[in-house]
Formats: sequence, C-alpha cells, structure tokens
Amino acid sequence: MAKIKRIIATLLRLLAWGAALSAAIVMVTSHDSADVLNLSFDAKYTNSRAFVYFVIANAIAIGFSLIALFLSFSTQLGRLVFLLDVCMTLLLTSSISAAMAIADVGKKGNSHAGWLPICGQVPKFCDHVTGALVAGFSAAVLYFLLLLYSMHTLLDPKP
Repeated sequence: MAKIKRIIATLLRLLAWGAALSAAIVMVTSHDSADVLNLSFDAKYTNSRAFVYFVIANAIAIGFSLIALFLSFSTQLGRLVFLLDVCMTLLLTSSISAAMAIADVGKKGNSHAGWLPICGQVPKFCDHVTGALVAGFSAAVLYFLLLLYSMHTLLDPKP
C-alpha cells in the first residue's frame, strides 16, 4: 500500500511538473507585433510584470517538483515537502490570478480607464497567453490535488 501511495504522489507531481513546464514555455515564447496608425509595437510577455511573475512562479514550481521527486516522505523531510507544497500551491494560485487579470484587460480592455483591448491587433500573442494560462491553471489544480493527497498521507500514515 505504501508503494501505491508513493506512485500516486509521484504521478501527481510529474503531471504538475509537466503542466508548469508547458505554461512557462508557452508564455516565454509568446510574442507578436502589429502596426497601428503607422506605429509598430511588439507584444511580449516581458511587457507585463504579472506575466513575468507567472513565468518565475512556474519556474520555481518546476525546480521544486524535480527536487521533491527524490526526497523521502517517510521522514521529517516529508513534513517539509508538505509545507513547501502548500507554498507552491499558493504561489501558483497567486501568479495565475495576476496573469488572468492582465489577460482579461488585454482581451476586453477597460473603458473606465480608457484602455483599449489589444487582442484584435495581436491575436497570436493572445492565443499563446491563453494557452499558458490554461496550462498554469492545470498546474495549480494538480498541485492542489497533490496537496490534498499529501495531507491525507501525512494524517493517515498506515502502510
């Protein structure tokens, strides 16, 4: 039974790692340019601090997931990994929230602030950002499931 628990935890961690990796790669490769009124502008993820935060948070989760794969959960180190899983879940949740807020402004604009939507001019960029946000949300959900499973394993340590 302990081996099955370890396999499930490893599978969840690998899935979360893959989702965070794809979110970071898709966001980093998102760029497009457009000409509006004889002015050329480039849309890239580095133009928004929220998107940069999203990439950094996913990179941290990727690194932690790889390290946590090789740690034992049966010792006190398991409790540390659990606490760091909580931190990773919160980090991913906050980064996806910030990035989704900026993406919403980019897609719909804000008439009260006078901000126009940009997705009509740079659709390739917006599609990449949407894909990254879907993958990032998947990573956050998988980390939350991993967190619940780890909590169950720590509270009910029967083999």
